[in-house]
Amino acid sequence: MRYLHTMVRVTDVDASLDFYCNKLGLEEVRRTESEKGRFTLIFLAAPRDKTTSAASRAPELELTFNWDPEAYTGGRNFGHLAYKVDNIYETCQRLMDAGVTINRPPRDGNMAFVRSPDNISIELLQEGAPLPPQEPWLSMPNTGVW
Repeated sequence: MRYLHTMVRVTDVDASLDFYCNKLGLEEVRRTESEKGRFTLIFLAAPRDKTTSAASRAPELELTFNWDPEAYTGGRNFGHLAYKVDNIYETCQRLMDAGVTINRPPRDGNMAFVRSPDNISIELLQEGAPLPPQEPWLSMPNTGVW
């Protein structure tokens, strides 16, 4: 397992970049905009982590700006922790066997979400290329929220 990033939702990109970059000292390493999803993702890294971040996309802070305004309550502005795993199916099966609910199953062989006992979302991503889709994951529905 490898730590990737922490995601927080932001309501003002300029104010957030001023805080995280100009004041805190992080640096923007990449940005993705999704017209279909109506969001912008901005990945930041500490200066000493910037080289590592470019090579492995870790460790980073992901700022998520949703284009449609939303009031973030109940900690919704904090998104998730993300980890790469060697085999997403084996990891999810091990977690299920231990009593963990798979909130978003790895139907695509690439991504799943679970929650900690304190309801912190944990994103699990397949290391390397996605695995071929397979049952029971392929037809498993989402459970709860992530």
